[in-house]
Amino acid sequence: MEKRKTPDSSKILRLLPSIDALLRSETANEILSETSAKHLTILARAAIDSLRREIQAKIAEDLIETKNYSREDLLKDAAMRLKTAWQSEQNSGLQRVINTTGVIVHTNLGRAPLSENARKALVENASGYCSLEYNLETGKRGKRGARAEQLLAEITGAESALIVNNCAAAAFLVLTVLAHGGEVIISRGELVEIGGDFRVPDVMEQSGAILKEVGATNRTRISDYENAVTERTRMILKVHPSNYRIIGFTAAPSLSELAELAHRNDILLYEDAGSGAIFDLNEFGLTDEPIIGNSIKSGADVVTFSGDKLLGGVQSGLIVGSGEVIE
Repeated sequence: MEKRKTPDSSKILRLLPSIDALLRSETANEILSETSAKHLTILARAAIDSLRREIQAKIAEDLIETKNYSREDLLKDAAMRLKTAWQSEQNSGLQRVINTTGVIVHTNLGRAPLSENARKALVENASGYCSLEYNLETGKRGKRGARAEQLLAEITGAESALIVNNCAAAAFLVLTVLAHGGEVIISRGELVEIGGDFRVPDVMEQSGAILKEVGATNRTRISDYENAVTERTRMILKVHPSNYRIIGFTAAPSLSELAELAHRNDILLYEDAGSGAIFDLNEFGLTDEPIIGNSIKSGADVVTFSGDKLLGGVQSGLIVGSGEVIE
């Protein structure tokens, strides 16, 4: 049988401050200098609702005495909840932090910090009105990112380049456009999950490409790829496993071997290179990061990598390769 509130406990609920009373409090006035009246009202309503639910829960358990409550005390409690809610909101937004993790390119801390020159260029050239999609020479609409794409092609030795939102989007776009409905051959040792739920098999499935696994987890030979090629094969996919490692009895064909096989069979070779090393980082202890220029030289038709990791830019997915493929 449902327990009915006693007259005394109902009286406590009537002591709760009104939204208007809370908005006139000193705490609310301090917060109002930093936000809008509308948003402050939303926070005030949530604070009072939270206080009401707590009191109702205590009433239901007979853990409350009317004499312990006053209108003034409840207003103070609501004001404290309002302040806590406001501070929680501020903490949930972007804030400067000191990275003492030992991981320089940290996914949760913004990945690559922008260099001083990049920050300066951002403030001077891109923080206000700028020629984002306007060609100053022709006076007509221009292409967003054209200059950046031109530079990407130049520094990687590719014929052309394309910039999208992130590396997962780049992989999804490449597979959707170039392999939808066809088979994509990939080594079992490269069916990895990288970062926030980026699973290679899932991305391939969502793109409409048909996954065709070859080899073993630790050893895949060029003959495994060759035997898997059929009339339905559209692409060979090479995935850099990032921080996943198999040590010991391992083997994998080189990118140039895969390129020769792919082009002999008139199919594409696609490498998802991940972090995006532009030059050799061996002297800094990064010995196994594929260099994008070398991937292009080795015959990859298209390569994707992140703009906000080793390249040191903002979040983006970068696609470089042959002019025909990029177009």
